[in-house]
Amino acid sequence: MIRIQALFDFYLKSSIHVALSVYALVRMTQFMFEIPYDEPIAFFAFFGTIVGYNFVKYDALARTQKRMMRNELKIIAVLSFFSFLAVGFFFFQLQLVTQTVAVGVLILTLLYTLPFFPNRKNARNWAGVKIYIVSLCWVGVTLMLPLVDAHQDLGWDFLIKCIQRFILVFDLILVFEIIDLANDDPHLKTVPQQIGLKRTKLLGLGLLLPFYFLEFFKNNFIEKQLVVNLILVIVLSLFLVFSNEKRSKYYTSFWVESIPILWWLMVVFL
Repeated sequence: MIRIQALFDFYLKSSIHVALSVYALVRMTQFMFEIPYDEPIAFFAFFGTIVGYNFVKYDALARTQKRMMRNELKIIAVLSFFSFLAVGFFFFQLQLVTQTVAVGVLILTLLYTLPFFPNRKNARNWAGVKIYIVSLCWVGVTLMLPLVDAHQDLGWDFLIKCIQRFILVFDLILVFEIIDLANDDPHLKTVPQQIGLKRTKLLGLGLLLPFYFLEFFKNNFIEKQLVVNLILVIVLSLFLVFSNEKRSKYYTSFWVESIPILWWLMVVFL
């Protein structure tokens, strides 16, 4: 039982689970815009997420504690290395314009992680910025990259989906910020730190209204998608309402990050 628990924790800590969430959103984009399954872009997003998230989470730790790296961290480093090789393999299978957009997302990720400017911390520690940068990165990887690679028209439906996808990721991160409220540095100025717990939940719930009703304004309107989106809104609302600082790490690292996967599976089976 302990071994299963350790494997599950490794699955979460190594960012495989969040990578599956990104993969699910890429597949959602392909479904919504009727794009045939494109393996290179889907796996580029999957392995790129493992590399990006592990770099963000463990870069500073690996650089400051090289001699004290635990075996688990070493295994994650090996996984990240092979994922990096996979990213390179799938990157060169993408269209040139897609590669250009991917590099733009990479620069945004590096800006989020590394201190490029003298006497300044990285963007991850800039007051109130983190949630917007992460949301934009997710929109870029899960929505823009698949459409650009498929030479889809970035028109009205794309704009609506950008707003919806941004809101979805923004709300997911709000749950993380609520859970981490007691431990986050006050200088980060996360949304709960700035407006309080109750108002953060109201903000998240309020944003789900345009997320849902924007579906009616799409040119390619699908009635069944309204049912799927309604279930998604209800599930995410419940996670927002019942989130608090005393929840376990699995509340966000597994359950909340499973919401995009649930969304995709509902589309597949419904």
